[in-house]
Amino acid sequence: MKKSFLTLGILITLSQWSFAEGLQTKTGEFPQKEMQKQNREIVKLSSQELSKTLPQTIDKYTTLTTVEGKDTTIIYTFEINTGAKSDETVKKEDRTRMQKAVTTGICQSAKRFLDAQINISYIYISAKSKAELFRFDVTQADCPVGDR
Repeated sequence: MKKSFLTLGILITLSQWSFAEGLQTKTGEFPQKEMQKQNREIVKLSSQELSKTLPQTIDKYTTLTTVEGKDTTIIYTFEINTGAKSDETVKKEDRTRMQKAVTTGICQSAKRFLDAQINISYIYISAKSKAELFRFDVTQADCPVGDR
């Protein structure tokens, strides 16, 4: 009787292990081309859905004006009211601080997109001149290992 249970247990374990190994192989063989096609569709649908709520005030200086999808990248465009500062001053004084804050935020809030090889771009334009002030393109590689 003990031998029957032992044999049955071994057979069940081996069959589960074999099944799990088969799943891993199938997952690993998912064609890159299909993955890219799926990601492009996710980008398209996500940007369409997000666009329905625009424009959206983020804070007293910033408004999210557009969200669009291009290939496997979701592009967010923000207008910044820079007050009395010139565009050149904003570019020079605020770029490093903004880049760090934006990258950290994207790495935390868009982790699922980044893990799926969908990239995120934030473009900031001047509300006054409509000139581009900053563009931050973030991929999974830009995120600290703990945020990946």
